[in-house]
Amino acid sequence: MRAAVLHEIGQDKLEVLDDVEAVGFGPGKVRLRIRATGLCHSDVSAMSGVLPQPAPFIPGHEGAGEVIDVGDGVTGLSAGDRVLVCWLPACGACPACKRGQTQLCLAGFMNAGTPNFKRPGGDVFGFAGTGTFTEEVVVGAGCAVPIPDDVPFEIAALIGCGVTTGLGAAINTAKVEAGSSVAVIGCGGVGISTIQGARVQGAAQIVAVDPVASRREAALRFGATEAVSPDEFADAKQRITAGEGFDYVFEVVGKSVTARTAYENTRRGGTLCIVGAGAMDDNFQVNMFELFFDEKRILPSMYGGGDVLRSYERAIALWRAGRIDLESMITHRVRLDGINDALDQMRTGESLRTCIEL
Repeated sequence: MRAAVLHEIGQDKLEVLDDVEAVGFGPGKVRLRIRATGLCHSDVSAMSGVLPQPAPFIPGHEGAGEVIDVGDGVTGLSAGDRVLVCWLPACGACPACKRGQTQLCLAGFMNAGTPNFKRPGGDVFGFAGTGTFTEEVVVGAGCAVPIPDDVPFEIAALIGCGVTTGLGAAINTAKVEAGSSVAVIGCGGVGISTIQGARVQGAAQIVAVDPVASRREAALRFGATEAVSPDEFADAKQRITAGEGFDYVFEVVGKSVTARTAYENTRRGGTLCIVGAGAMDDNFQVNMFELFFDEKRILPSMYGGGDVLRSYERAIALWRAGRIDLESMITHRVRLDGINDALDQMRTGESLRTCIEL
C-alpha cells in the first residue's frame, strides 16, 4: 500500500512509497482504511525532532476512515463502520482515567514505541502510535471512534485532534467566562479552534495574534474581534484593557518566548493557557516573586483538557448547530503525492488545515 514515510528525524521531506504494509492486526485491534487526514503542526514537530518520535515513521494522527476488519475481542465495531482516529485513547483503568482525566492516560503513548508498519527495509513506526498518512493502518480498538453518517470524513479528521484541542482549551481548561477579554497567540488550525471556543463561551473581545497576514484575516472570519501582528500586540493590550492585560491568553505556538509574551499580557489574577506542544529543552521561566504577586493561573491544556469522547460529541453538536465552522478551516486539499507541498504551505502559514484525501 501507499504511505508517506520520513526516513530520518530532521529531514523536511516525506517520501511516498508503495511498498508499506500495516502490521500488528490481532486481538483487540482494528484495521482501518484511511479516507481523509489532516496535516497538524505536531506532525511537522515530530519530523524536526521537537516532539520525540522514533524513525523511520509515517506522520499523521488526525484521520478518519472506515473499519476494514476487527480482531478477536473487539466489541462495538464492525467492518464498514465510519470512524475517526483517536491518537490518545483512554484505557479506562489507570489512575488518570479513574479520576476522569482521560486526556492524561499514558496507555496510548506506550504504542508509539511499537512499529505498526513494515517495508522490505525493516520496521516503520506510526506517529503517536497511529500514522495516518497512509491508505491503511492497524490501531487498538480504542483508537477507532464511530462517527455519525452525516459527518464527512474530512470534518471528522479535524475533530480527531486540532478542533478538539482548541475548543477544549477554551471550554474545558480555561473555562472562558462570558463577557471576558481573550487573546490567542498563534492562529493556525488549533488557534482558530481556540478562537471559536472562546466565541462559543461568549467572550466579548477576542484578539488574534499572528505574524502571517492571511491567518489574521482568517481569524476575523472565525470570530476574532481584532487581529494583530506580534508587534501590535502591546498596543492592543493598552487599547482594549487599559494596559491591565487580558483575562485569558492562549499560547498556541509551543515556544517559551511566546509563552513569556502570553504571561506578560495576562492580567493579574488572569489565566494563561498553554496549548502549543513544544520541545523538552525549551524552558519557560517566571520568577518566584511575580509568580506569587501576580497570582496568574498557568494552565497547560493536553488534547483539550477533558474527556476526548465527550469533546468529540460536543464538537459535532456545535458543528451541526452552526455554532462553529469546520468546513472553512480546510483551506487546501491534496492527494498523498502532494504531501510535501502541503508541508511547505503549513510552514509558511499559507494554510490553516490541509486535508489529505486518500
